[in-house]
Amino acid sequence: MNRTSLFAWIKEQYKTDPDYPWNDNNAVLRHKENKKWFGVVLEVGRDKLGLPDSEITDVINVKCDPFLIGSLRGQPGFHPAYHMNKEKWISIRLDGSVPDEKIKDLIDLSYQLTGPKKKDSDKNFS
Repeated sequence: MNRTSLFAWIKEQYKTDPDYPWNDNNAVLRHKENKKWFGVVLEVGRDKLGLPDSEITDVINVKCDPFLIGSLRGQPGFHPAYHMNKEKWISIRLDGSVPDEKIKDLIDLSYQLTGPKKKDSDKNFS
């Protein structure tokens, strides 16, 4: 999945467009309701991810379950979160090293983890 296809899927899935707060190619993905980030797409030198060269690559940082992060970091295409809390966020390379469906599933999880909190009266206790 590349940046273009990612943004198209996010627009379709969540009805939101990327926000460019730093006036560069780095983009924030926000909830419409609470404006919290559920993802950030960054241009990063591969050497900053522990890879052997300094070529620029796109990554998406997503919030994740801390227990899941440990197992993901051992898989190709996953790295400790670049410039984010490494216990709760993970970086995913957008260079084809991670299957699209896995990226989408992790974005869905991040969207849920960062979404508006439900009031007790809104919860279904059945």
